[in-house]
Amino acid sequence: MDLSDRRGQPGLAYPEDYLRRLAAELASRFSGVFNTETVERYVLESYTALLRTSTVTAHLAVRTTRFASDRLTALAQAKGSIERPVPEILFVCEQNAGRSQMAAVFANHLGGGRVHVRSAGSAPSRELNPTVTAVMAELGLDLAEEFPKPLTDDVVQAADVVITMGCGDACPVYPGKRYEDWELDDPAGLPREEVRRIRDRIRAQVEQLLARLDVVTDA
Repeated sequence: MDLSDRRGQPGLAYPEDYLRRLAAELASRFSGVFNTETVERYVLESYTALLRTSTVTAHLAVRTTRFASDRLTALAQAKGSIERPVPEILFVCEQNAGRSQMAAVFANHLGGGRVHVRSAGSAPSRELNPTVTAVMAELGLDLAEEFPKPLTDDVVQAADVVITMGCGDACPVYPGKRYEDWELDDPAGLPREEVRRIRDRIRAQVEQLLARLDVVTDA
């Protein structure tokens, strides 16, 4: 879908009715920050990106809403139009189905609102790794609302720290941005015991990261 030719045209044809409503809601929310054409483009791009990997279309509306809203927020933060009251952390792996998702959940849980966390994948999977979901549930951490998201420039620009995990050179590099690469095994296809080992290592590294950011963690 070539979205660039459709911006600003009257009677924009949305593939789903809810996208029109979403664009209107977000245009109102970001009034004075972005024009309507920018919001429309972000909504349609986000929908198209998630549609490529969506296996359950019933979830697509909710996921598009979250993804488009978060991307616009990130872009506004990068422009300085929205304040960043807490450190912004971005976790990136290849599929956004295991390592980066676990790291994001741990950072949110341990940070207790004292950090803001995003995750993304350079080549996102269709769904989360079920073994990852299971071993996180063992600790009482629910990944039911999470889903793989493609890596976009806006979330990188908004981040104070970008943590990469095996995504190679796919993550765009911006001058002045802080990057760390964590060498972690990919949990895909591994038995539960091995995934637990990766989970525990990620938790330890997240704790160390939060300490470096002077973030007081919740026990």
